[in-house]
Amino acid sequence: MKRSAPVNAVLLCALGLGCAGEQSPEGGAGGDAERPNIVLVMTDDQGYGDFGFAGNPVVQTPHLDALAAESAQVERFYVSPVCTPTRASLMTGRYNYRTRAIDTYIGRAMMEPEEVTIAEMLRDAGYATGIFGKWHLGDNYPLRAMDQGFEESLVHRGGGIGQPSDPPGGEGKYTDAVLFRNGTREETTGYCTDVYFDAAFDFMELAAAEGRPFFAYVPTNAPHGPFHDVPEDWLEHYRQTDLTAALPDPGQASDQVLDRLARSFAMISNIDDNVGRLTARLEALGLADNTLLVFLVDNGPDRDRYNAGLRGRKGTLFEGGIRSPLLARWPGRLPTGGEPADRIAAHIDIAPTLLDAAGVEAPAGLHLDGRSLLGLLAGHVDTSTWPDRTLYLQFHRGNEPIPLHSFAAVGQRYKLVHPSPRGEGDWNGELALEFYDLETDPGETRNLIAEQPDVAAEMRDAYLAWFEDVSSTRPDNYAPPRIVVGTHQEPVTVLTRQDWRRITDDQGWRPTSRGRWLLSASEDATFDIEVRLVAGSSGPVLLDVSDRELSQDLASDQQTATFEEVPVPAGDFALSAAAGEGEERLGAHQVVLRRR
Repeated sequence: MKRSAPVNAVLLCALGLGCAGEQSPEGGAGGDAERPNIVLVMTDDQGYGDFGFAGNPVVQTPHLDALAAESAQVERFYVSPVCTPTRASLMTGRYNYRTRAIDTYIGRAMMEPEEVTIAEMLRDAGYATGIFGKWHLGDNYPLRAMDQGFEESLVHRGGGIGQPSDPPGGEGKYTDAVLFRNGTREETTGYCTDVYFDAAFDFMELAAAEGRPFFAYVPTNAPHGPFHDVPEDWLEHYRQTDLTAALPDPGQASDQVLDRLARSFAMISNIDDNVGRLTARLEALGLADNTLLVFLVDNGPDRDRYNAGLRGRKGTLFEGGIRSPLLARWPGRLPTGGEPADRIAAHIDIAPTLLDAAGVEAPAGLHLDGRSLLGLLAGHVDTSTWPDRTLYLQFHRGNEPIPLHSFAAVGQRYKLVHPSPRGEGDWNGELALEFYDLETDPGETRNLIAEQPDVAAEMRDAYLAWFEDVSSTRPDNYAPPRIVVGTHQEPVTVLTRQDWRRITDDQGWRPTSRGRWLLSASEDATFDIEVRLVAGSSGPVLLDVSDRELSQDLASDQQTATFEEVPVPAGDFALSAAAGEGEERLGAHQVVLRRR
C-alpha cells in the first residue's frame, strides 16, 4: 500500500491546524492568500540554448523570452540526461534510482506504483489534477498517470509518438494524433502540442468554475522526434532562414542537418506560441495573479546545436546534457527581472517547491531528496546561509545501474564526471574521471583531476555513498514493477515493446527482437489474447503464458492471431509471443489481453 496521504488542506485550515499560504520552514509563501493554481510545463529534447533569452541567434521564442523576463530563475538548474529519469524525479521529489525508473524503454521506464507523486499529494489536498502530453512512466495499470494521482489525463503511450507503443492507426501521427483520455482511445484533431494546451485550457476553466485550485502538468513530446510532421508555417519560416549560426560547426551544415534543425526549431516555436496562448488564457480567466507557472526542459538537445557555450548534449553528463532553464512566474509573490538565484538546484526540488507554494505537507514518513526552492526564488533566503550540497545524476543503458558508470556529482563549484559510454556492454570498467571548476570553466574545457585529486576523491566517496543509499531503497530495487492484468481499472491490457524485457541480445525494438512481459494477476482469470505481429512475420505463432506454450498456424495474409479462453492463475507470471521457427522468430509487435 502507498503511504497515507495528508488530510485535506481545507479541513486542516477549518480546524485551525494550519492554512495554505502560511510561512514555510524554507521561507516560502507568506500571508493568508488562497492556494495558488499551478501550471508545470516541460518540453522534450529542447536544450538549454534553444531560447532567445539564452542567446540563441536563430530560434524564435518571444513568448518564452517574455516569460523569462517575468520569472524568478535559478542560474544552474539540473535535470537527468534523458527523459524518464527526469520525469520520475519531477513527479516524486526523489532520485529516480529510488523509483525503479532507470532508463527510457524495454521495461526500465516504469515507475514503482508505490511512489507518491506530486499529483497524488495535491489531489488529496483538494487540487484538481490533470496531465496533457507525455507521461513515460508506465502505460498500464497500476502505472498510468491516471493511477498515479491525475484525475484528468490526455496522453500518448510510451516514450513518444512514433514508437512501438503507438496504437493501430496512430503510428507516428503528430497531427491528428491518437491519444488516450483517461485510458480511452481518442482521435484528436490538430497538431499534438496545440491539442495538449487546448485540453489543459478546458481543464483549467472547469476547475476554476468549480472553485477548485488546479495542478495542470503539460509535458509536451515536442521537439522530440520523429521529425516528419512539424508545424508547416514555422517549418517554412526556418527553411527561409540562415540556420548556420545555430550550429557549433557551420562547415557541417549539410542539407540534411539544416532540414533537421529547421524541423526542431519549428516545433520549438510552436511550443512558444502555445506558451503565449497559455499566459493569455490565464489573464483572460483572471487567474494569472494566483497561478504559479513553472517551465523547464527534460534534458539537453538531441543533436549538436547552439547550447549557450555548454559542452555536450542529451545523453551526456556534461553540462549541455543536464542543464535546464527554470522559470517560475507568480505575480506579486516572486520577483521579476532580478538576478537568478546562484544556488544549484535540480528536478528533485520541483515537487517540494510546489508543495510549499500550495501550503501542503508531504505525507509523514515520505523521504524527499529535494528541498523547496520557493524561499530562494522569492529572495527570502540569504544565499550565504543556504547550505552547499552536491547533486547526483547518472544514466546508462542496462537493467541495473553500475557504480561509477556514466555519472556526475555536481557541487556548487566543482563537478566530478565520468563520461563513460552509456550503451550496454561498451564500458570496460576502467575509470577515466574528469574534474572541473564550473565557477571558472563552465564550458568544461580544463580537466583538473591531476591538480586537485583530494577534492575529486572526496566527491567520489560521497557519490559512492549516495549510490549505495539510492540502491537500497527497497528489496530488488531495480526489478521492474509488474503490470497487473484483468482488473476492473483496465479490463483490456495492451502490451507493447516499450515495457517488455529483452530475450534477444539487441536493442529491443528491432523487428528481430524478442522479449517477455512481467505480469501479475490478482485472481484466477480467463483471457482472450490477441497477438499483433510485425511486418514480415510467418507462422507458426507461439504464445507462452506462465510457462504454458500455445501454438497457432498463420495464414500468409494474417497479421494477428487470437488465442481464446486462456486461463491465467493468480500471481506473478511472464508472457511472451513470437512468430516463426527457431532463432529466426520475430517477437510480437503488441499483445492484447481481454478478460472474459
